[in-house]
Amino acid sequence: MTHFLAHRVTTSHIFPLLLLVIGHVLITACAGGTPAIPIEPPVTSWQAGRVIDVKTGRSIDLPTFLVTLTRFDVVYIGEEHYNQHHIDAALTVLQTVLANGRRPVLTMEMFGWDGQPALDEYLTTPGQDRQIFLDQSRWKQNWGGTFDNYEPLVNFSREHRLALRAMNPPKPLIRQVVKVGLDEARKGQDWTEWGMDREDIVDDQAYRVRILDQLKRCHGGGSDEDYVRMYEASMVRDEGMAKTVTAALLTARQRPQDHTFILSYTGGGHIQFNLPIPKRVARRMDGQVAQATVYLASFDHTRIEDIQDLVHDGIADYVWLTPMSQQGPPQRCR
Repeated sequence: MTHFLAHRVTTSHIFPLLLLVIGHVLITACAGGTPAIPIEPPVTSWQAGRVIDVKTGRSIDLPTFLVTLTRFDVVYIGEEHYNQHHIDAALTVLQTVLANGRRPVLTMEMFGWDGQPALDEYLTTPGQDRQIFLDQSRWKQNWGGTFDNYEPLVNFSREHRLALRAMNPPKPLIRQVVKVGLDEARKGQDWTEWGMDREDIVDDQAYRVRILDQLKRCHGGGSDEDYVRMYEASMVRDEGMAKTVTAALLTARQRPQDHTFILSYTGGGHIQFNLPIPKRVARRMDGQVAQATVYLASFDHTRIEDIQDLVHDGIADYVWLTPMSQQGPPQRCR
């Protein structure tokens, strides 16, 4: 496996509160960069329900793809938020993993670390009140969207007694990075309380170039200082989520007899080009991990060029084509 070279962030800048755009840029991030595939893919076979192997540009059938996934240690699924077909895709992976004799652990971006105790209780306590769970897990504060969309993944974990790990650093910690910058946030109580003082926040050059470019294109009008603060907050989020996945992987390796499989479920921007979370997990594991990225994409035959761009630019290891959500195709900034 490749070892990655990076350096730590040491800069500090002044920034007005612009936290909300951080999540949106990773949802609407555009594909771009050096082409990964030199040949034209056979687009005639592309349709909802098919999977594209990005290395070859060729479509593969779903059953073959699903069995292939079960051979990895970690699989990262990147969704379009609030597309029910993408929740169904994750459930299909979980069902396939169980059917092939492996024990999945699910990690979800939608929960913050401060909600893990409530999440654990809800998963293991029959009859637990749903609204109490949402309040105690700080769903509204950490995610804010409708829980109904993601409830099937939680219920599946509950029914099959699977571990479910909250991926995201708590929102107050991220807000602090946005407000005062990374250097100052490191001095805060929240930083130490959540164990981030023991973590390397690695400023990877390829990640920096891509995320800053997307921030500026998707959220124009900010100052350079604004974008640096947003970038630092994005970096802390991705490093924190990589911390969660790595901890789950290390725990699993203590019990090899369980044949644990880790499924990471986030927005597509957190797995793009294998940079935000997967590359950080590989670094933390010294390359000793077999992992794959799966980018879920709504298929619209009138916008097939968008899919071609994703594949051509190497957005992930696989692109899984799904039906569109009720909201229609996602809007991508240019």
